Amino acid sequence: MGARSETRRPSLFWPLAAIVVPLVSLLAKIRVAGREKLPAEGAFVLAPNHYSEFDPLIVAVAVWRLGRAPRFMAKESLFRVPVLGWVLRSTGMIPVARSSSAAAAKQTMKQSEELVEHGRGVIVYPEGTLTRDPDLWPMRGKSGAVRLALSDDIPLIPMAQWGTQAIMGRYQKGLSLWPLRKPVQVVIGDPVDLSDLRGRAGEPAALNEANTRLMNAITALLEGLRDEKAPAERWNPASHGQKETGRLDS
Repeated sequence: MGARSETRRPSLFWPLAAIVVPLVSLLAKIRVAGREKLPAEGAFVLAPNHYSEFDPLIVAVAVWRLGRAPRFMAKESLFRVPVLGWVLRSTGMIPVARSSSAAAAKQTMKQSEELVEHGRGVIVYPEGTLTRDPDLWPMRGKSGAVRLALSDDIPLIPMAQWGTQAIMGRYQKGLSLWPLRKPVQVVIGDPVDLSDLRGRAGEPAALNEANTRLMNAITALLEGLRDEKAPAERWNPASHGQKETGRLDS
């Protein structure tokens, strides 16, 4: 059974989509390029850029419109929250490993096997948080997306989107509602070639190389959307005395 039926089969995504899709469509006019590059069926890891807290809704609606269920990685702690945890588990969301490296590697392997077994996709923000780059270019990525992809040879798909900042800027409180239907461009790229790194998900050098390829691919897509070149050196929060997670101090 093809995965394009994900949006047609009854599931918890239906009532969520009935609420979210019309609301997002009222605020954003989403145009998707490269839609044929999102696998029609089977497992995938989709890796978008991230600069607005409204990004996940844009990505979720775009993926839903392409016939796939938008499953995200979420903090493990959220899975322990009553009701919310049940919803996350029931919709197949993936908990982010926060434990030791050995336990995290074991959990990643289990997660990748489940993605393949059930033919599901997952959306992973490789930056781990909103970019710290002052001009909203992708910053240094983390290994979560590539580790998951390498663990079971799952297609790693780069994605870039631009325009969401007009709806909700980075760390903005509240939404900019007017005018309605602000244009947001989304582009999906070719799978990142990791063929020479297969079976090396536990090697830091392989993860670093895979991550570099992924972030280069996302940045190139965003350069096309913005029609400008990204800085030659990718932003590294540690080099600027910034913490890796949470909101930046104003």
